[in-house]
Amino acid sequence: MARLPRKKSRTGVYHVMLRGIDKRNIFLHDKDKEKFLYYLFKAKELGGFELYGYCLMDNHVHILLKEGEELGKSIKRITVGYVQWHNRKYGRTGHLFQNRYKSEAVENDRYLIAVARYIHQNPVKAKMVEKVEKYKWSSYKDYIFSYNNESTETDTEFIMGYFGAQEDFQDYMKKPNDDEFLEYETNRNYTEEQLKNIVGSKMGPEDIAKLPKEERDRIIHDVYELTGASIRQLSRVTGIGRGIIQRAVKDAPNKIPL
Repeated sequence: MARLPRKKSRTGVYHVMLRGIDKRNIFLHDKDKEKFLYYLFKAKELGGFELYGYCLMDNHVHILLKEGEELGKSIKRITVGYVQWHNRKYGRTGHLFQNRYKSEAVENDRYLIAVARYIHQNPVKAKMVEKVEKYKWSSYKDYIFSYNNESTETDTEFIMGYFGAQEDFQDYMKKPNDDEFLEYETNRNYTEEQLKNIVGSKMGPEDIAKLPKEERDRIIHDVYELTGASIRQLSRVTGIGRGIIQRAVKDAPNKIPL
């Protein structure tokens, strides 16, 4: 089956996840994470993208950015450089990352700050640390440092602009939530309330049934891919007929070409 093209973000902002092939660890030591950040920051410099957030887990990476050059080129700069270095270091050959990395367009303010929170809370939800500020390998610390006028690689001003004070930002980032975006594992059962929250996070306060067909169908397909929810479930939580849901899931318009 041919791969579906991916949706192009109207804002240029994307949440990207890179995964180890066959769920393998892509970082074996802290030095590996340091080297990955080197390639991430180098790609930012060469590709001209704005980096809003990141989190390095052992077997996957989350990146939140606004593209400069075409997004796929920037991701290739990161992965090719790191894989070559990693393979030399560990005497291995072949792929390290899963070929088809995941991505999603970020197209409203509410979704942007929720994705940033999700990325920063990843290590807490994985029970690697108890608090977001305790994790060394995410951009959360950059937001704290930048508030103290310290230079960081993360472009913190844009997201910080949504908060009145540093304390508001920290409170939001630490607030318990059921955010589900690009999950490393998606084979879980969702309640209808959780599905409603996921749909709402992708579109803001609008009624999904009143959206233009292309945007409505994209959201339906994105939620279907993310959650594995049934046609019947999606129909109930959106109030949209099953036939429309089924066509949206099948046709999958405008997925992001990376």
